[in-house]
Amino acid sequence: MNETQAVTILSRRFPAKRAFVTGAASGLGRAIATELAEAGWRLGLLDVSAGRLVEVERTLREAGATTHSYAGDVAQEGFVAGSVADFAQRAGGLDLMVNNAGVAAGGSIEATPAADWRWIIDINLLGVVWGCQAAVPLMRAARAGLVLNVASAAGFAASPQMSAYNATKAAVISLSETLAAELEGSGVQAAVAMPGFFATRLLEAMRAPPQESAMAQQLMAKSRHDAAEAARAILAAAARGDLHIVWPREYRLAWRLKRLFPGWFVRRVAQLRGRQPARANPRPG
Repeated sequence: MNETQAVTILSRRFPAKRAFVTGAASGLGRAIATELAEAGWRLGLLDVSAGRLVEVERTLREAGATTHSYAGDVAQEGFVAGSVADFAQRAGGLDLMVNNAGVAAGGSIEATPAADWRWIIDINLLGVVWGCQAAVPLMRAARAGLVLNVASAAGFAASPQMSAYNATKAAVISLSETLAAELEGSGVQAAVAMPGFFATRLLEAMRAPPQESAMAQQLMAKSRHDAAEAARAILAAAARGDLHIVWPREYRLAWRLKRLFPGWFVRRVAQLRGRQPARANPRPG
């Protein structure tokens, strides 16, 4: 399938065209919302940044989209449930749920503070759980729908010094696989996106030692890809019915190697990381 046809295929599958996107005010979430808006989808937009949410909603409405915005934190179970329910009531249902909101944290397992572990788990993992719990019953009742969870290539690559981020993204992959099995025969599709580095605002709020933040910034700056490209590719794969969506293409070999040769892969990642200058990463008190 040509990636430019992705939203067209989704629109044919779900002619009512109703989607809810978390983390919708920047990066991949905004790019996905933009792609859907251009195809006439009605959108529920959730983001923790009320200011950015106002701006993106204005832009999409000026382009002719019908939108409903919800400013708040995906870590709050009741807020997510209420927002999705409100949108579904206004739109007459829900066809596509994109659990995209996420944050980043860096540092070794022993040096990452407990507060950072709780912060990233609440958003990256439990935020996805709350989105699934809010959307799936609506879709089961309609016997149709698509739940698209956004993880990361970090969830299978497991690079050292990114313990909390890796763990939450690996959990989202496992959660999505479990959901796909639970939805078998229901008419509802589950998919998990595992993108590699591309230009986004994810690192703006990253909690990490200076060296780790600098390395992540360098890797992102070297990427040849942007959020719009990622959105089109991920929507195309979801439209095909893929469960595992690994993007960009160059990450697919790593995904296969990890699954076929997990022990070798872990050792190889450690060796590659070892070529970087040695660093200690205790966090300041």
